[in-house]
Amino acid sequence: MDKEQNQQMKIGITCGDPAGIGPELIVKMFADHRLLQESTIVVYCPLFLINKWKKQLNQEDLPVQTIQNINQAQLGKLNIVSPKEHIEVVEGNPTESSAKIALWALEKSAEELAAKTLDGIVTAPVSKQNIHTITPGFTGHTEYYNERFKAEGALMVLCEERLKVALATNHIAIKDIPAAVVKDTVVGAIKNLDLMLRQDFNIIKPKIAVLGLNPHAGESGTIGLEEMEQISPAISNAKNAGILAFGPYSADGFFGAGLCFEFDAVLAMYHDQGLTGFKAIAFDGGVNYTAGLSVIRTSPGHGTAFDLAGKGEASVEGMRSALYVAIDAARNRHNF
Repeated sequence: MDKEQNQQMKIGITCGDPAGIGPELIVKMFADHRLLQESTIVVYCPLFLINKWKKQLNQEDLPVQTIQNINQAQLGKLNIVSPKEHIEVVEGNPTESSAKIALWALEKSAEELAAKTLDGIVTAPVSKQNIHTITPGFTGHTEYYNERFKAEGALMVLCEERLKVALATNHIAIKDIPAAVVKDTVVGAIKNLDLMLRQDFNIIKPKIAVLGLNPHAGESGTIGLEEMEQISPAISNAKNAGILAFGPYSADGFFGAGLCFEFDAVLAMYHDQGLTGFKAIAFDGGVNYTAGLSVIRTSPGHGTAFDLAGKGEASVEGMRSALYVAIDAARNRHNF
């Protein structure tokens, strides 16, 4: 039944910044044609880049078709939505042109998500700095989807088979973190994370660990008050709502001691606190999942890798994992 449900779904994939490794990963991923039977795949990418990588990777038999309307998409084929105008792309060299394609793919697929003609989206990596040159204020996929779908605190969650790490704050400067770590923000993050685990990952009663902000989780107020004044009250609020939330834990030994594997997910207070531990364990095999949205969105845990672009050396593991997670999450949410 799961296979039949999967095949009825449409999953979109964006090319990311085409000067990076996104187009290569898309073709490399579907070199195993069996993946095209998992769900109907719709790719937002210039066709000439797909054809280039088909030739470079000796995948001329990859079944590709261009479509004008998503209703034309077929199971078993790589359905390509390509921009109407040809824009020059030089791999390894991000430009205003490549930023325009990255933003076009993001916005075009978001329209389909909003119309519910896509069941989920996998986003190849973009360069925030490059898109910022044409769209000042762009700070990342998570923030884009948060605004686009009017979410209340979209949550970045890095996922690996044994470990899920969420971030209470996303891409903000270190100096701004203490002011952002307030009770309501932490409560919202815990609740979004709990709902994600239940509806999208089919975990009946998830256990969530919450990290402190300060060294040694503030040590009873001697190294900071955020734990006592904001984080601990947030955990109590979540417990009163029936959520199994625990902490705050001191972040320094939490990952190294293996405590992270005793919970279904971990909520870190800021980007590097959570992702340093996660990437030391999972590195590029992780999947970036956006919780708290009305739509399913995943991405590989790595970046654009401009230094690898055009060489055919990029690992497809993270991208493939992101596709599998999107398919499973879309099915689980439908059944939930």
